[in-house]
Amino acid sequence: MPRKTTVLGFSVSPALAKEYERLAEREGATKSDLFRRMVETYKAERAEQEFFALQRKMARRARKAGVLTEEEVERIVFEDR
Repeated sequence: MPRKTTVLGFSVSPALAKEYERLAEREGATKSDLFRRMVETYKAERAEQEFFALQRKMARRARKAGVLTEEEVERIVFEDR
């Protein structure tokens, strides 16, 4: 049966390694579980940052186009559907 996980290897300072091990222990998680949770948290934060950046960009475009209310935005979004 093929392996369902992949072993990663990377270097960190001894202080960071100890802190990471303490965090996992404090959380009652394995180091692998903690790493998976950290990656998921990072991905969620990046998605949120991308959403807010897109929101700022589109708000600027809407203002330039004279669109000022959410109702106007909804009308424009749904009129082509």
